[in-house]
Amino acid sequence: MEIELYLYNVLVRWGHILVGIAWIGLLYYFNFVQTEYVKVADPDAKADVMKKLAPNALWWFRWAAFLTFLTGLYLLYVQERAITTAITLGSLMGIIMMLNVWGIIWRNQKIVIGLKEGDAAAAGAKAGLASRTNTLLSLPMLYFMVSSAHGGTASYPKSYLLIDQSAAGGPIAGYLGYDFWIVVAAVLLIELNAIYGKMFPVIASVRSVITSSFILTIIFSGLVFYI
Repeated sequence: MEIELYLYNVLVRWGHILVGIAWIGLLYYFNFVQTEYVKVADPDAKADVMKKLAPNALWWFRWAAFLTFLTGLYLLYVQERAITTAITLGSLMGIIMMLNVWGIIWRNQKIVIGLKEGDAAAAGAKAGLASRTNTLLSLPMLYFMVSSAHGGTASYPKSYLLIDQSAAGGPIAGYLGYDFWIVVAAVLLIELNAIYGKMFPVIASVRSVITSSFILTIIFSGLVFYI
């Protein structure tokens, strides 16, 4: 029974990584490839992309995001005995990114590709801002997810939030420092801009959003692990 449960959990973790790769890979495709191509494409080529390519890519994109979310919830519930600040922050960013996919990007892209009536220009701007926001958050999200599995409290004593939460009747040890709340506040401010704000120069171009994402990763990881 224990072997069967172990294999089941391994398969879920493998599936989580697999659909996560598909999700983030398509996110980068949209931001780094398709969007840049559409900017310079001839009208006929752009129309063909929106009619034939984009709907198919968006289908894989949104369902990969949702399956990443579902498998991640399972892993948090069943397998994580030590809930670290790293996995908490990584999960927070991942959940926000998934909600952006379904709540902002897909709702507005349906207008852009002609599946729903509306202002295509305004919808495209909203979807683009949310997509750039997800790209900005993607590197720190991935960093915290990886560090939670391959670093942990042994490597970074500051990185725990709850220890041995699954121990029956056992005490819960906690750490909620200023660094954790600074990162949470920063992530929420970034998301508020995705909903109500505008496309700032730091995320407007491919080069700028990649650079900003690396810088954000360095700042967040420095706060949580090293300061």
